[in-house]
Amino acid sequence: MVRFEKPYPAAFLDRDGVVNKIILKNGMPNPPDTIEKIRILPGVKEAIEILKRNGFVSVVITNQPDIARGKISYESVAEINDRIQGMTGIDYFYMCPHDDEPVCSCRKPKPGLIQSAVSELNIDLRKSFLVGDRWRDIAAGQALGIPSYFINYNYDEKQPFKPYIEVSSLLEAVISVFGDSNDTSQ
Repeated sequence: MVRFEKPYPAAFLDRDGVVNKIILKNGMPNPPDTIEKIRILPGVKEAIEILKRNGFVSVVITNQPDIARGKISYESVAEINDRIQGMTGIDYFYMCPHDDEPVCSCRKPKPGLIQSAVSELNIDLRKSFLVGDRWRDIAAGQALGIPSYFINYNYDEKQPFKPYIEVSSLLEAVISVFGDSNDTSQ
């Protein structure tokens, strides 16, 4: 992994529901469990291009508890992450393979994944922001005081506490940060 000489700002992105389409089961979001089920959401590639043009690093921070639950292997999730990276141009992936027990420092809502990226990559947290679609994502960003953008799919679960900015997509969040001057047709 490359550690930047000067601090760079980052967009911290949840994976499932922000970058790729989730699979709804009983009102709850689930990740794709094979590379064949990956569907990149509209506007993601454009959002990543805007981030790059503005000197931002894109960092996925994702909980993948199905590894701990024995539903998928670590290698399979890594393969899915690699495929998503190739399809979108996202710079880095940080993943928590744990479930709620045993307690770890990396599982969102704890900010451990973000803190690891900040430390390892030399990220300027003061200029960074987060985009997520679940309360755990937003809480992780809030724990570090970074602006958080919430894509509200109205999942049948706990909702995040304010403050956050509600958006309909990653692209809308990025345009909200940088403005319309970043037309993707350039």
